[in-house]
Parts: sequence; C-alpha cells; structure tokens
Amino acid sequence: MNVITATEFRSNQRKYLELAEKEPVFITRSGRTPIALTPVDLSTYPTEREMEAIKQGLEDYEKGEYTLIEDTKNLWESIQ
Repeated sequence: MNVITATEFRSNQRKYLELAEKEPVFITRSGRTPIALTPVDLSTYPTEREMEAIKQGLEDYEKGEYTLIEDTKNLWESIQ
C-alpha cells in the first residue's frame, strides 16, 4: 500500500497509475477524503444502455406503471 500526496501524484501520474495495477495507492488531499486508485473490471459495471433501462424502470415504478407478480411459479399468468 502506498500513501502519497496529491502533489506527488500530479508530478508522477504514470508511475502511480502503473503501481495501482499491482497494489493500492491512496492519494491524500489537505483536509479532504483520500482517494484510492485501484484497477476495475469494466465488465462488472452496467453499460450506458443498461443504465438507461434501469432509470426507465425506476421512473415507471415511481409512476405506478408496473405489473405485480403474485405467483412466481406462474409468471405468464401474472402478467397477462
């Protein structure tokens, strides 16, 4: 684990981005919450299209535009 200042990070971004691929790097900022650099697997995040579908689903739900499934063993009967 490495803890560096924001100034140090700005001076050596490439070094710390490459290091963060192997181990956590924490960037401290004067009086503010530290930032962690860590690699991510983008396949675990929703795509833009999926996020739009989720937002639309939430809007529909808030408007009461949904179907209540009463019997999960007979889905098709519930949604007809």
